[in-house]
Amino acid sequence: MKLRAVDRPRILIADDQADVLMALRLLLKSEGFEVAVARSPAEVLQVLPSERCDLVLVDMNYARDTTSGAEGLELIERIRQISPETATVVMTAWGTIDLAVEAVRRGARDFVQKPWDNRRLLATLRTQLEFSRALASEQLLENENRLLGARAPTMLVAQSPAMRAILEMVERIGPSDANVLITGAHGTGKGVIAREVHARSRRAGRPLLTVNVGALAEGLFESELFGHVAGAFTDARAPREGRFALADGGTLFLDEIGNLPHGLQAKLLRAIETGEFESVGSSLTRRVNVRLLAATNAELAAGVLAGTFREDLYYRLNTVELRLPPLRERREDIVPLAEHFLATNVDRYGRAGLSLSLAAMETLRQYSWPGNVRQLEHSIERAVLLVRGAAIEPADLGLNTPHSGSISLDDMTLEEVEQALIRKALARSAGKVGDAAAALGLSRSALYRRLVKYGFAREESGVGF
Repeated sequence: MKLRAVDRPRILIADDQADVLMALRLLLKSEGFEVAVARSPAEVLQVLPSERCDLVLVDMNYARDTTSGAEGLELIERIRQISPETATVVMTAWGTIDLAVEAVRRGARDFVQKPWDNRRLLATLRTQLEFSRALASEQLLENENRLLGARAPTMLVAQSPAMRAILEMVERIGPSDANVLITGAHGTGKGVIAREVHARSRRAGRPLLTVNVGALAEGLFESELFGHVAGAFTDARAPREGRFALADGGTLFLDEIGNLPHGLQAKLLRAIETGEFESVGSSLTRRVNVRLLAATNAELAAGVLAGTFREDLYYRLNTVELRLPPLRERREDIVPLAEHFLATNVDRYGRAGLSLSLAAMETLRQYSWPGNVRQLEHSIERAVLLVRGAAIEPADLGLNTPHSGSISLDDMTLEEVEQALIRKALARSAGKVGDAAAALGLSRSALYRRLVKYGFAREESGVGF
């Protein structure tokens, strides 16, 4: 399939022989590349500053009767000085191992001998172009992270005692390289805390990469984290860097780590313990320096006891644990968070002057927030979009409260429905968990996990465990 013009890599061929230039030009154009030619080192140095070139294919000898490769070696160094992002592949009929090593030392990516094999030449060029793209992506990601760290510091509301304790811990552990396990229910802000830890670390100027482990298919896990080489598996047409390599020197955040299949946990453990890994399809061991943050809403300690999560991996992840409280346990933060989300969405949707009424603030404070901070954010955004007046009132928040009339199942979230059914079952069973579990069609342990998740163990004094 031919590449679109906008996608076509541009290759500059530097050689003093007209027949070589013609043959290479025809070959590369037939493969969808854009091609430019130069007949001397001077022409290369004239073209590079003014035209886009993704790769330069360089002959090592130009002066008649010269086989030393000195001209090519000097040209490689000049290319690296003028355009360090441009890949260089050298080609000569007088190839020796010493000359190849010296060319690579001076900045060449690879070495091909004349007469060339078309398939090997094309494979070499494509590999180096893909490698250049990976490097460019890594640099872009690093620059974006640096800009985010400088211009958009993380937003962490911590007026409640529970969150002040979390923030104090973040300040203490941030500058270290300790692995951190961040736990808490869905929507409690685990990602925000991860960014806060990274922002306070010595790695703040390096990338923070996030991988949602729970969203990865088991067959893609190794490739996503450790990368792969071309041909490692079906559809692996080009090499790819994994997240560990891209995060080298920075921080890797593994979200939903509790969903990692047991069979893959040993591979992650080795990378954490030694910093070493092999890309899929490669026997070359690579070493990186990465700080690891992980997050989960699951009870990993229970998974260890059940045999679904490796104990050694759990302790490697859990050098320090930050357990985030649900929003209902940090009510002092609810209104400040709501005001922050209001300010963000007022700017976003052009609703200047909009405010929260006192009644709306009180409604926010009293609500149970089963979806935690994420639900609060969505509620404020919805209100900004739909409110008709100059102030957001309780009815604009879209919450099912005792003051909002009858509650329809259509207006409730899945978690709100589940909580309501659990409350009814507990009430009918006089707080006996076993009877309530039987009525709900759950095992006792399954109901207990839900009681802990929704805070019933603290709220319901009559619950019998």
